[in-house]
Amino acid sequence: MKDTRKAYSSTAELRWLTDEQERIWRSYVHATTLLEDHMCRQLQRIVNMPHSYYRLLVNLAESPHQRLQMTELAMHAKITRPRLSHAVARLEENGLVRREEAPSGKRGKFTVLTEEGLEALRRAAPGYATVVQHALFDRLTPQQQESLGAIMQIVTDGLQTDKAGADLPWLR
Repeated sequence: MKDTRKAYSSTAELRWLTDEQERIWRSYVHATTLLEDHMCRQLQRIVNMPHSYYRLLVNLAESPHQRLQMTELAMHAKITRPRLSHAVARLEENGLVRREEAPSGKRGKFTVLTEEGLEALRRAAPGYATVVQHALFDRLTPQQQESLGAIMQIVTDGLQTDKAGADLPWLR
């Protein structure tokens, strides 16, 4: 791999991945891509929606009064506001959510989970849990599961900063 790296850049100070880091990174990218595709296919089959829409419904279901301001929902879902607006519009067309004006004195709109949206979650949740168990957790020992959780939390904490000017999806 080292010879290939030279073709990408002539900058000697560039900090390249080691061969082992490159192997781990590519394995991570391949695994997460395959896992996301697998989840999307299963959810399309079960409730005819992509994984990202399912996650939005879960965020709403777990929120007080099953509603969130659009900015809060974007933050929970870790997506940009334009992408969220598109997703909410599609979910609204399917009767799974509705938008409401914020109570007086507050800015923005709220997205609210409908009874149809809650029913879609009820139908999808058992299959979703089974797929996650089979695709991920059944393949790992309890110690590996604990390590994966700790590693993902470290990465999340490092990327999801509270610093002013942070480039986070829901701020775009």
